[in-house]
Amino acid sequence: MSVLDMTVILAYFGVLVIAGIIGSFKAKSSEEFILAGRNLGMFMYLGCLSAVILGGASTIGTAQLGYEHGISGIWFVTMIGLGIIALGTIFIKRISSLNVSTISELLGKRYNSEAQVISAIVAAIYTLMISVTQVIGMGTIIHTLLDWNMTASMLIGGFVVLFYTILGGMWSVTVTDIIQFVVMTVAIFFFMLPISVSEVGGMKELVAGLPKSHFDLSSIGYGQIFQYFLLYTLGMAVSQDIWQRVFTAKTEKIARNGSIFAGLYSIAYAVAGSVIGMCAFLLLPSAESSQSTFAALAIQILPQGLLGIVLAGVCSALMSTASGTLLASSTLISNDIMKKLWFKNISEKKYLLMTRLNTLGVGVIAIIFAIWIQDVLVALDVAYAILSGAIFVPFVAALFWKNIHPKAGVCSIIVSTAVVIAGLLIEGLSSTNPIIYGIASSIIVMVGFALLAKNKEIPQQIGEDL
Repeated sequence: MSVLDMTVILAYFGVLVIAGIIGSFKAKSSEEFILAGRNLGMFMYLGCLSAVILGGASTIGTAQLGYEHGISGIWFVTMIGLGIIALGTIFIKRISSLNVSTISELLGKRYNSEAQVISAIVAAIYTLMISVTQVIGMGTIIHTLLDWNMTASMLIGGFVVLFYTILGGMWSVTVTDIIQFVVMTVAIFFFMLPISVSEVGGMKELVAGLPKSHFDLSSIGYGQIFQYFLLYTLGMAVSQDIWQRVFTAKTEKIARNGSIFAGLYSIAYAVAGSVIGMCAFLLLPSAESSQSTFAALAIQILPQGLLGIVLAGVCSALMSTASGTLLASSTLISNDIMKKLWFKNISEKKYLLMTRLNTLGVGVIAIIFAIWIQDVLVALDVAYAILSGAIFVPFVAALFWKNIHPKAGVCSIIVSTAVVIAGLLIEGLSSTNPIIYGIASSIIVMVGFALLAKNKEIPQQIGEDL
């Protein structure tokens, strides 16, 4: 790393802090802090949503998979993109008119308060764990590039994100996400991808130099592809950090079309990342770790200045996801747990303060966990498994099943969460089967309640509005 590259990255951090301060002037109410006043236009919404779904794992992980499996490495991020497209085409129309702030609030309205609280606890743990992984990723990059102590690197990266998120909430997150979206796009599509292909001699030489298996879309294995579908396509549909971005759109049309465009952008991002990894396979044949493929290739092929921009783009991906998940977790805690259980009549001013304090608390916990654990990829898979296995079916039923018993949701979440955890303990933390078991048990509980209540009057809450 040259002095110029270090200056670019540090200057970028400074811009984010300034953006956070600017955002703080707009976040004067809880709705502005949590949802940016539900007032984002198409470009801002697209950038905001794209930035949060494409984190550091999407950038570094896709390059790693491209290095190991070739073009089949696209499936990880492609399944994320398909989940966002499904969200835009299937779910947004049914939920946009309900004026809720969280998925748990929707479940509470459709079922009962217990479903709201329990689903909020599950979702808050999931979003917290994603924040932890992003802090670790930021620390790793800063440590590698600037040769700072790992703990100090995580503290600096984590507190920069925490600072601007606390100040302006979703307004600050939105402003910084737009910056990060532009930096990510330029870094990957205009610098890293074309320079990588050029370094191997063009696409013709890339095709000639790689094994045939690197051009097989299924070389990663159908089992792995299916696991990505269960974890990410289903997970995106019920992820609070994603829906919190959806609720910021000014109109339903912007939310729908922007989600579709963000999904297509994700698929293009997946292809670009995989091709970069394939180029690294030829340029770095003796790489010590495929996980460091992206950073190692960037250091080798990029000139001074451009290297700083590209690595700032990777930091952008990490920071945008971290800020979104921090805010999502604190929103769930404030709106669906504390306000629901203990502060039902809290004033607007105190609620905004409570949400800011919860954001601070969640951020500090995420940084502490990151420093303590330093490797939570398995924990992240577990969190996604519980989210997909336990929340997906009650969420879909809430939108499409009109005559449903209000206790079905909470029982379904409790049973399927227990089934998923038991399955992970028995079959291993990397097994896909527990997600299937969880979904199946959710369906069984839902159908069971329907049969038991068949001849009784079913209390309706928002069924007619759906």
